[in-house]
Amino acid sequence: MKMFIFKGFLKVLAFIFIGGFVVMSLWNWLMPVLFGLKLITFLQALGLLVLSKILFGGFRGGGGGWRGRHPGGGHMWKEKMAERWENMNPEERERFKKHWKGRFNWWKEERQ
Repeated sequence: MKMFIFKGFLKVLAFIFIGGFVVMSLWNWLMPVLFGLKLITFLQALGLLVLSKILFGGFRGGGGGWRGRHPGGGHMWKEKMAERWENMNPEERERFKKHWKGRFNWWKEERQ
């Protein structure tokens, strides 16, 4: 158990140092040249890394973000939807299409 905790701690430290160094290096290489921004320090790079993790990935283990937590990139919902579609009769399919078409075309109705 102690070894498991130690390995986890080492992974977190490696992520912090390698991630911070990569963010700092890429920022200092690209941003001043492309956009005229200032160079950043290692601590500022860590701040950017944490901010991007919060905004785009969250702090859940195993993927997070819009992909979900399913192996294979979160395609489980597609399989469930395909199975549900196959089990619908033609009338249910038409009603389903009409319902979702109405949900995604609301902005067209407001423009007219």
